[in-house]
Amino acid sequence: MTKPGRETFSSAYAAIFATVLIWSTPSLFQFYLNRFYDPWAQNFYRYAVACIAVMPFVLYRFRGSGPRLDRGTLLACLIPALPNVVHQIAQTVALFHMGPGVFAIFIRSSVIISTLLALIFFPEERWIIRQWQFQLGTLFGLVGAVGVLWFQPGREGGTIALRGVAIAFTASFCWALYSVLVKRPSARLGPIRSFGLISFITSALLLPLTLVFGKIATPLHVGTDVNLILIVSAVTCISLAHVLYYVAIRKVGVALSQTLQLLCPAGALGLSAIFFGERLTQAQMWSAVILLFGAFLAMRVKSTAEPAAAENL
Repeated sequence: MTKPGRETFSSAYAAIFATVLIWSTPSLFQFYLNRFYDPWAQNFYRYAVACIAVMPFVLYRFRGSGPRLDRGTLLACLIPALPNVVHQIAQTVALFHMGPGVFAIFIRSSVIISTLLALIFFPEERWIIRQWQFQLGTLFGLVGAVGVLWFQPGREGGTIALRGVAIAFTASFCWALYSVLVKRPSARLGPIRSFGLISFITSALLLPLTLVFGKIATPLHVGTDVNLILIVSAVTCISLAHVLYYVAIRKVGVALSQTLQLLCPAGALGLSAIFFGERLTQAQMWSAVILLFGAFLAMRVKSTAEPAAAENL
């Protein structure tokens, strides 16, 4: 008979590695969908599908105990939704300039950026900047991030255009900003309710942008297989992965869960090599190692206490 403790340990690691596997694929899905969907329509429909998928759970949570839905709750979720919209569009556009594996590596620089932003928004975390691990990790992370993009071959054979670098950095910065700003609404509402509201607000913000800049009728003009891939990417990469990640946090803590997320770029690069033939140059490989090592060092000094959000899952 399996002991309860062992079952909990196994389920926690199953959740972690399922999350790692799922979060190795978003850039691959978006890279593929860029052939059929413009960035505005792609992100609107992905978030709309994710919102619909998670909404039954959100409504069930609001019927239970906890804060009710009011103007203050909506405002708390609107604030992180704004950088989330910018991040979603920027990362999709960035994939016109680089492969999904390279982007998956570069986006790990958001770990360092989010820590720096946390120093601004949360004074109680300012002790982190005094730790040598964070200082060294930040240096390695920045050098590695620059190297991954600097040595990326562009479409004409030279280095990637500065426009592509700027877009990738914008995506990383906005993801870090979202990760920091989502802390308070998640602690207040719990991860499922906060994610449901943020996904709804994100979809609502993307709709007018798609109507103005994108092609809202795209699903009617592409094949069923393409639309099915979009739906699968939305349900798995946006909805399911968030739930599994919070399950992992609740059972084994933030530190281990985040550390194992550094495996995502390896998964993305391997899958991209299989499906799209993407390869890193030797200089990019060394830069990737430096970036991921820097991110690992920076995360080592974070508090291992579980966030209040995990307690409400």
